[in-house]
Amino acid sequence: MKIIVDREDTFGDIVRKASRGTRTAPLVLSNAASIDAARLEALLSDQSPPTEEEARAIGRALRLDPGKLADIGCRDWRPAVQEQPDHIGHQINTPHPSNGYFLVLAGQRVAAFVDPGGRADNIVAVLKRSPVTLEYILLTHKHHDHVDALPDVRSAFPQARVVVHHLDAPALGDHARNALDVRDGESIPFGDGEIRMIHTPGHTDGSSCFVYQGSMFTGDTLFAGSVGGVFGDRFGYPELLENARNKIFSMPDDTVVLPGHGPPSTIEQERAHNPFF
Repeated sequence: MKIIVDREDTFGDIVRKASRGTRTAPLVLSNAASIDAARLEALLSDQSPPTEEEARAIGRALRLDPGKLADIGCRDWRPAVQEQPDHIGHQINTPHPSNGYFLVLAGQRVAAFVDPGGRADNIVAVLKRSPVTLEYILLTHKHHDHVDALPDVRSAFPQARVVVHHLDAPALGDHARNALDVRDGESIPFGDGEIRMIHTPGHTDGSSCFVYQGSMFTGDTLFAGSVGGVFGDRFGYPELLENARNKIFSMPDDTVVLPGHGPPSTIEQERAHNPFF
């Protein structure tokens, strides 16, 4: 299976996120990058692509990698499309698009689902057709577009255990009842292997990634060529970048990044092309 979707963040999205993260007002950025305010607004709203010089100047002003930002803004870099292993399935959650992922070990008759957003119909139908038991509902964070289907999935599969970081669990109320209290770096058994949770706060305080074999589900911490916005109370932009750099980028180069929005990537491609690093 190949997952082919558009990159989540445009050049303007990336610049706005970095501006908010560094608390750089548009006028300050305009002066620092020597770009007229009206022209900068056109770039931020993606009404016009940047020149190489403009992209590099903005990158330097916002502490982004100038060359990587220019690759996205001027050459529309996107990660190479790759074949996913048989045990991974994908759906676009609706009505608010986000990525939901099936982990199905048919031979061992167990399954997990990552981020059940939107409607539960397809999730329930796919798993009911399969001779598997849904063991886990893995939540990378608390936002609605990643958890809206949680009540219906729990109702359809009452034996499934919710896995969510304890800092995000309170926002889910009763829907997180009996959630497994898995901490940073801890693992839960799955088939003949294990799923490891890595706490990467910044997007939310409880934002976490899940690692199974050579795949890493990064939620809204890391996208192809970008990062998530910052909505945490205790942690912010510096922590998001630090956690991504120290925890996500410590994974092997061939680790597949399966984000909460946008296309898959790899650690190698993100090291080479993500302007935040």
